[in-house]
Amino acid sequence: MLRTIATIRKEWLLLLRDKAGLALLFLMPVVLITVMAVIQDAPFKDYQEVKFDILTVDNDHGRLGRYIREGLGQSGQFNVIDSLDEKPLSEARAAQLIREGEYKISITIPKGSTGEIVSNANKIVNDISKRMGLPAQLPVKTLASDSLAVQLYFDPAAKKAFKSAIYQALDNFLTQVQTDLLLERIQLQLRRRDSTATDTFPAIRLKAVALKETALGHGRQIDVISNSVQHNVPAWSIFAMFFIVIPIAGNMIREREDGSLVRMKLIPGSYLSILAGKLLFFVGICVVQFYLMMLVGIYVMPLLDLPQLQLGVDHAAGLLTAASIGITATAYGIFIGTIFKTPNQALNFGAISIVILSAIGGIWIPLEVMPEKIQAVGRLSPLSWGLNAINDIYLRNGNIRYILPDITRLLACGLLLLCTAGWIEQRRAG
Repeated sequence: MLRTIATIRKEWLLLLRDKAGLALLFLMPVVLITVMAVIQDAPFKDYQEVKFDILTVDNDHGRLGRYIREGLGQSGQFNVIDSLDEKPLSEARAAQLIREGEYKISITIPKGSTGEIVSNANKIVNDISKRMGLPAQLPVKTLASDSLAVQLYFDPAAKKAFKSAIYQALDNFLTQVQTDLLLERIQLQLRRRDSTATDTFPAIRLKAVALKETALGHGRQIDVISNSVQHNVPAWSIFAMFFIVIPIAGNMIREREDGSLVRMKLIPGSYLSILAGKLLFFVGICVVQFYLMMLVGIYVMPLLDLPQLQLGVDHAAGLLTAASIGITATAYGIFIGTIFKTPNQALNFGAISIVILSAIGGIWIPLEVMPEKIQAVGRLSPLSWGLNAINDIYLRNGNIRYILPDITRLLACGLLLLCTAGWIEQRRAG
């Protein structure tokens, strides 16, 4: 315990004396996230020229479902999925997959929707026939008080432009199938008797089946969309937290060079207690740094005519995520400071590796727009785990249970790095 307390006190004094280091840890991230949010606000577009998986649940098994599936498949932008593990998708299973972020969108075509369209077309044709002096002969069923709707489930983290594109495409498919059926019914009626009537036709309501979106998420729903602030503030805050590697690695190498590490080791106890002191101190710095960036997102961004950052509904989950990211970032800094012998080696490698991990981890652009092989590699980045957990909380209204897989990966990675650093230092001392 004495070693741990002494280490925390030493790191605190070193940080206070290093004015440039304080600026690097706190002021530079503020400037970074502000600049990135401003310059990416206009061009923060959704996915372009990217093929997405789209879940389809066809409870109707009629022409409407066929039109939608064929239209989406022929567009070249969607992989239409109607079964998983050789089993047809159910609406509940599809909604669960969307809620968990496994897929971006699901479409459910309700039972009887094609029949509803046919009945509506028949009604229109019968109305036209009456005005032309023809008997109404096509069967019409009583329409439900609430029209059937093709049900859309979007990933709560999906961006507005993506939703708009999907709405437009599906609206076109609905219009096409309803128009085709109406024309078929008109042709069927005209075959029975030629007509030269020129009377004006009544107003025609083509859409018997509409589109409807159902919000998904955990707990209380909040009106949050993914925008430049929601992406850039958490993403670049994680990037800045990992740059804690610079002061940590630099301090550790200087400790070895000036002999202060030897003096610390003379205090009775294990070397792991020294690492624990460093870990506690710098994790605290990371958490303060993270929430300072969140305050910028909440209070500064609206002053720049940008959206206000939303923090989700489970703040305990947000704190746990920030601490877990801090643990992994600090452990990485300790690991870099242990394996390299000179400041130039450690600082150059640390900075470049963080840039690479952030680039492939979805900090700069979402993972979904990257090539599949890069996505597979990017999901191994600790920054990707942290950003995914933050998105689960801030955009999908996730709770602690929901983010446990990413938190477990972060903590396991941090523990592995710490144990490796401790083992290397113990061998070096031996």
